[in-house]
Amino acid sequence: MSARFAAVLPAAGVGARAGFAENKVLRPFGGASALRRSASAFALHPLIGTVAVCVAEADRAAAARETAGLNGVIFVPGGETRTQSVKNALEALAALPCPPDYVLIHDAARPFVGRRLIDGCIETVRQFGSAVCALPCTDTAVRAQCGFIAESVPREGLFTVQTPQGFAFPALLEAYRKIAPGDNFTDDAGVYAKYVAPPRLFAGEARNKKLTFAEDFIMDETRTGIGVDTHAFCAGDHIVLGGVRIPHERGLRAHSDGDALCHAVTDALLSAAGLPDIGHYFPDTDPQYAGADSLALLKEVRAIVEREGWKACNVSASVVAERPKLAPHIAQMKRNIADALQIQENAVGIAAGTNEGLGYIGRGEGITAIANVLLRGGA
Repeated sequence: MSARFAAVLPAAGVGARAGFAENKVLRPFGGASALRRSASAFALHPLIGTVAVCVAEADRAAAARETAGLNGVIFVPGGETRTQSVKNALEALAALPCPPDYVLIHDAARPFVGRRLIDGCIETVRQFGSAVCALPCTDTAVRAQCGFIAESVPREGLFTVQTPQGFAFPALLEAYRKIAPGDNFTDDAGVYAKYVAPPRLFAGEARNKKLTFAEDFIMDETRTGIGVDTHAFCAGDHIVLGGVRIPHERGLRAHSDGDALCHAVTDALLSAAGLPDIGHYFPDTDPQYAGADSLALLKEVRAIVEREGWKACNVSASVVAERPKLAPHIAQMKRNIADALQIQENAVGIAAGTNEGLGYIGRGEGITAIANVLLRGGA
């Protein structure tokens, strides 16, 4: 019979050092929360049957939303300390009809764990009964006293410990049941080392960092999105583009103010973030959006995208129209869009051109706006 594997994800902390109002592992960044990323990595592994997530009761509903659709996820009460949370999870796994043979414990706040690390942990724990992910120290290490260097510590043989950490389940469970009131552990390797045996190390990864401070949530990941919007001319005396009212002998047919430029930028933002388009959020069948200020709607969408953990970096847009002349108004359009997205004005580029008399644009039947945006994952 194949060995059974389970994973435990401690996620009951508040992450006060990050300075967020909510539990840091539930905060979206780069389109997904740390909990979602970590839980997915283990739940999708073919050898792991159960993923026990340790959460505070106040966070349970949010944690359930973040892990929706992942197979094998169960929730156990988080404790006042990480050690207590892990013990709660081990006891819950022990109560299953078929407890695991091995357990992998991974901090939910390390969301960049990949398949190679999980496979390495499984291979090592099968061979040695324990597996602790670690990196050799490459920087000079010192011991400080009162803010001054007291002594240098030789870095040969010195490692920084990460997770996942894997153990034979019966041995780790027994070790946790032996923990004395005065014991103080920061990870599971410490428990195993005191009550079972020295744990075995295996190679970690630099990208497998723990999210501790707000700046740790700023990702290198970027996304691009494209938005296109077209409106036909109709009776009127002005058009609106980029939040600028431009006098014209005709208007633009639309449910809102017909601001094709803002609509294109809005759809580009939503597309880059992997969200539904503008019609989902502001349907043209809803009376409350009749004549709506599209620049205000763009600000709302910026907030939606930021809640998903993305920030706009720059916008490049083009408006194609035979008339009216747009060049005199582009500077104000740039200022308006930059303000709506809370980016620098020089991060917004807007070009205007004609269609050389071709097609519906050339015949003066309407205009089209095209926008491209760059988003960066951030806190």
